Amino acid sequence: MNFFISDAMAQAEGAAGPADSFLGLLFPIGLIIILYFLMIRPQIKRQKEHKALVDGLSKGDEVITMGGVAGRIVDIGDNFAQLEVADGVTIKIRRASVEAVLPKGSLKEL
Repeated sequence: MNFFISDAMAQAEGAAGPADSFLGLLFPIGLIIILYFLMIRPQIKRQKEHKALVDGLSKGDEVITMGGVAGRIVDIGDNFAQLEVADGVTIKIRRASVEAVLPKGSLKEL
């Protein structure tokens, strides 16, 4: 009955050299580099641009908030600003919620 079952022989274990270890790490390192250039770096650039926009706000600027409210800045503080959205109507917003600064006179066209 021994002729129906073939003998299983173990293979000799190959020694892993330093080149194999490096090639094994090359793919994950490449993925991390691609992730950095495609996702992380552009996000950091957008954050810097937004911070510069918020730091450059001044009284009289016409802005649009992230909520879609358009108005003119009448008073500005460290963290908050007052926005005039209509004649005599002001609201208080966070400075960080400003999405864009409009050119002067844009609100009159609306």
